[in-house]
Amino acid sequence: MKLNTISGRFAALTIIFVILAEIFILLPALSNYRLDYLESRLERAQIASLALLATDDALASDLESELLQNAGVFNVVLRRDDIRQLVLSSPIPGPVIETYDLRETRPWQSITDAMGTLAESKDQVIRVIGAPVNQAGQLIEITMQTAPLRSGMIDFGLRILVTSAAFSILTAILLNLAAQRLILVPIRRVISNLSAYAEAPDDPRHIITPDARLVELRNAEIALEAMQKTVTSSLKQKERLAQLGQAVAKISHDLRNILTTAQIFADRLEDSADPKVRRAAPKLLNSIARAVTLCETTLAFGKAEEPAPSLSRFNLAQLAGEVIEAETLAAPEPGLVEYLTDIPASLMIRADRDQLYRVLSNLTRNARQALEGTGQPGLIEIGAGESDSEWWIRIGDDGPGLPDKAREYLFQPFTSSVRKGGTGLGMAIAADLVRSHGGRLELLRSDAEGSEFMIRIPREVNAPLLSRPETAR
Repeated sequence: MKLNTISGRFAALTIIFVILAEIFILLPALSNYRLDYLESRLERAQIASLALLATDDALASDLESELLQNAGVFNVVLRRDDIRQLVLSSPIPGPVIETYDLRETRPWQSITDAMGTLAESKDQVIRVIGAPVNQAGQLIEITMQTAPLRSGMIDFGLRILVTSAAFSILTAILLNLAAQRLILVPIRRVISNLSAYAEAPDDPRHIITPDARLVELRNAEIALEAMQKTVTSSLKQKERLAQLGQAVAKISHDLRNILTTAQIFADRLEDSADPKVRRAAPKLLNSIARAVTLCETTLAFGKAEEPAPSLSRFNLAQLAGEVIEAETLAAPEPGLVEYLTDIPASLMIRADRDQLYRVLSNLTRNARQALEGTGQPGLIEIGAGESDSEWWIRIGDDGPGLPDKAREYLFQPFTSSVRKGGTGLGMAIAADLVRSHGGRLELLRSDAEGSEFMIRIPREVNAPLLSRPETAR
């Protein structure tokens, strides 16, 4: 039985408490035995002295010695009518080293005296004073040896130890069995259930059924049952979504091929002699192009996760310049949106350059398209800095801001787009890429004065990954 188990620790605590109980039982018992022993010697001495007082003649020396020997004392002194009288006497083998008055003994002092008697191994002579039985005088005083007293205390203590140890061991065994039955067996059942559930968490048959009698264990089983049901339901939902995703990917793949063919034929409509057909052709081509883009992004998002970042040090201002240059060329109305950078020219950052380019490009493109949708001039600002623990990049604009629903599902795929024809994957992909660096993408604000995003990338390479992007409140 190991001490790092509940059974081992329970057994160890039981042994410790049993030992403490033995001590608390033994000390008062020894004290009471000592007092009874001394009082019995006083009674015997009183009886011996009464035998002498009952006769007017002096006792023979051999009879007096026999009375003292039977009483277990060396001499007896009685005080009667305020007169102190040596009734029986014999030679004392040594000096009297201590006097005990049983009329004034207190419980704690009695225990201390008992321990002192046991600790002293030498045979000594003590004086004991007490009250006579049946008011046969004012007091009685005897002298006696400590060796018989100490021997009797040892024998009595051993009997007490053996008896109480037997009961204590039996109690410990019963307590251990009760703990095994009432506590450890239900705990082992929970552990067994957890092991079985871990092997097949999608199997509802492995969900625990609360049946513990103890309130605390039953509450734990109820909480475990609720958690397992939630996990099992989530796994089934994810499995259904995965199957649906595979079906959507297959449909998107085939639909992309069909749309690509339709796009080729639609291109020829622009050469039609019918002016209505020529006017409708660009709209048709744009619709087909958006459908092809949706199929391609859906297929790309449904593939395996992005590869782990390939970290390197590079100049952040140069990367931001490349992003701005690409967005400026892609703008349908050059000059409508202006760009401002606030990045130290010497700022070096450690990240995956290509992935961070995609993140900045997604955020900047979203801001540009939001500004272009208003038809009014706008400004996009990219700022950056560093602290002892992280690098930060801020992308802000003075556009119309995001709707409440878009903010609520901002980083979830296929749900955050507010632009007509958008797929809703840009923010989800950007958040995943930042999270793969151990950082997080936050929405600092979005109101009528514009939107502002913050990218935080920790300096530590092994920084813990966040479970999901957070929206600053």
